[in-house]
Amino acid sequence: MVKNIKICYIGGGSKLWARVFMSDLALAQNLGGEIALYDIDKPAAERNAAIGKRINEDGKTLSKFNYVVHDSLDSALTGADFVVISILPGTFKEMRSDVHAPEKYGIYQSVGDTVGPGGVLRSMRTVPLYEGFAKKIKEICPNAWVINFTNPMSICVKTLYDVFPEIKAFGCCHEVFHAQQFLCCVLKETRGIETTKDDIYTDACGVNHFTWITEARYKEYDLLALLPEFMQKHFEEGYYEYPSPDGSHFGFLTDPFAYGNKVKMDLFKKYGALAAAGDRHLVEFMNNSWYLSSPKTVKEWKYNLTSVDWREADQKKKIEESIEMAEGRKMFNLVKSSEIAVDLMKAIMGFGTIVSNVNMPNLGQMPQMPKGSIVETNCIFSNGQVKPIVSNPLPTEVKNLVYRNCVNIDSVYEGIKERDLNKLYLAFANQPLCSTLSFDDSKKLFKEMCYNTADYLTPFFDLDGYFN
Repeated sequence: MVKNIKICYIGGGSKLWARVFMSDLALAQNLGGEIALYDIDKPAAERNAAIGKRINEDGKTLSKFNYVVHDSLDSALTGADFVVISILPGTFKEMRSDVHAPEKYGIYQSVGDTVGPGGVLRSMRTVPLYEGFAKKIKEICPNAWVINFTNPMSICVKTLYDVFPEIKAFGCCHEVFHAQQFLCCVLKETRGIETTKDDIYTDACGVNHFTWITEARYKEYDLLALLPEFMQKHFEEGYYEYPSPDGSHFGFLTDPFAYGNKVKMDLFKKYGALAAAGDRHLVEFMNNSWYLSSPKTVKEWKYNLTSVDWREADQKKKIEESIEMAEGRKMFNLVKSSEIAVDLMKAIMGFGTIVSNVNMPNLGQMPQMPKGSIVETNCIFSNGQVKPIVSNPLPTEVKNLVYRNCVNIDSVYEGIKERDLNKLYLAFANQPLCSTLSFDDSKKLFKEMCYNTADYLTPFFDLDGYFN
């Protein structure tokens, strides 16, 4: 029996994630209905609608949806059972400032979208948008399930719940899946056993992009206990969990998103728990002198600084691919991704039960963090419910690292909510990546970055009144 649903996709002109989502939906059984695409870039949404229609014509498609581009958010939300949010808050001009403006002060960022100077400024652009989304969802489709994919993940989910406390929302991130794949590699390398991430159990908790695995098992094997043996062989050279076409695990040498897990392995040596996110994210949550003091240091730790120039060129390529797919000049490769969003949606609709890590308000599932903060832990998805599972406690030293970032995220949110630039500046100065800056330099950098993105901030913040 086909379950007909309406999915409102805010950011439906996405250049990559939309394709992944549409592909996974097409390969899921027993679904149908409408995908309501809404985007301020309407031509991009129209291209995705055309791609969706071509997916429906593919012989491998199991579930067909009607892809409809909506002119207004109200129309897209009306009657929605699920709301998916995946947006870019700002343009590459603003992102260029987020990532590269701090470099003149010796502050480097490998991602720049969650914490650190770039994360704070991106949050300042994002929260006002999410306040609007939450109000509209409350007004138009209050019973819809809301799935957030936008970064900064924690602050996006925090905003949704703060504006609409009864909302049914969670944040979905694939970083822990990469760590699970890494552990599959550890098992294969040390014991010769091949398995998939779906067959191992991990207890992961923390804040998004800074989660930690305290328990990992496959049948009778304690996977964390196998790490020292694995690291003896691979620590110095690095080991990326996904092999390159030639079968090697050195993708970080050419792929700006890849990494050698050397930071992850070093943190395990020091703390006895496995940091779950990729190295590019992990390093931004710690003092910049530890792993991110210079491009030379980055190279030594086997990961990459992903420049905005590269991102801009990559987006141009993806737009060209979307046009070719929409016009039928390039085939869409219909394949199930490693993402789990569609599986979680099906579990909520009553198609089975799944345990997976997502981001939700802390109701006690992570006792070491403040109540109400957005934390990432395992949850049970089943038949209209998402129930957080109480996580294992983090080692005290790891808890201290996570706690600092958790309260910083909450401080950034409160500053934005209150439109209080001084609160925001103090949270900015307390970012671990700003640990080598004087107060004077951190204030100068904060001012420069705010004015660099002033087009998005001045409707909500009195920049001149604070800085002049």
